[in-house]
Amino acid sequence: MFDVTIAGEINLDLILYGLPENMPLERELLANDFKATLGSSSAILAHNLAVLGTKVGFITQIGSDDLGSIALERLGASGVDTSRTIYDKKQTTGVTVLLTHGKERHILTYPGTMSAMTLRDLDLSYLKSSRHFHLSSLYLQTGLAPDLPHLFRELKRAGLTISLDTNDDPADKWDGVLDELLGLIDILLPNEAEACRIARRDTLEEALAVLSKRVPCIVVKQGARGALGQEGGTQIHVPAVHVTPVDTIGAGDSFNAGFLSAWLRMLPLEICAQAGNIAGALSTLRPGGTESFRDPELVSAFLKQHNFPAAAEMQSR
Repeated sequence: MFDVTIAGEINLDLILYGLPENMPLERELLANDFKATLGSSSAILAHNLAVLGTKVGFITQIGSDDLGSIALERLGASGVDTSRTIYDKKQTTGVTVLLTHGKERHILTYPGTMSAMTLRDLDLSYLKSSRHFHLSSLYLQTGLAPDLPHLFRELKRAGLTISLDTNDDPADKWDGVLDELLGLIDILLPNEAEACRIARRDTLEEALAVLSKRVPCIVVKQGARGALGQEGGTQIHVPAVHVTPVDTIGAGDSFNAGFLSAWLRMLPLEICAQAGNIAGALSTLRPGGTESFRDPELVSAFLKQHNFPAAAEMQSR
């Protein structure tokens, strides 16, 4: 049924721009702009993968509230299948508030239903009806995390490949099931800081030396410096696509979408990383992680301009 299935979190990002870096208490601080966009790493990836022509099935859990309904509607509009959504009347949908200060930002998240979904909630037959499974936000999905090794083994037995983007660990411990999961995945998609924390090493070179012994393909997102990929003993670096960013929120998740869309077409690692850089750069041209991908003319022109690997195929759909 699908190219990729995902079990993950969904929420809205509420983004305030232009706030002062020092934020005193008990003062009314004024932002100069505000956006409400589809948020969460899992949902951003799913949305942008679908826009890039990938068939995506998505299992998530939301509350019976407007925030969840709006987020789910935004995701479904991209073509992602959301038919297995779980509705929890006892909890509210999570939300992330981002307070931007120039190039830096505070990220404040209320998990809500992000942490409520468990293995018992998942339709395993649905997840298995795919070529590939992806997991993001390992440390936000606390209800699902303990059973992930079992889930990954089930999916591997069904013939699926698996990718993982842990995203940040709010507790900064990088423990739990992560070590076991590293032996079960095909692709790891961290940024540079995450790679070092996962491997418990000080430098990226040391981290890759450790991780490459356990994970067949590692792709490290390096922002404006591009991406570094390692597959076995082969290491490649692909320069970034240079743009003037409006907002970098969701750029890493968008990179994942570009990379996986090319990887599923069995293209070489360097081409896959290039596709990731293109998708990541595209996402920065509008606020939030999905707004650029909601503009069909922008998507078409940008992918064509930068020779996105599947641009011609997408044009024909």
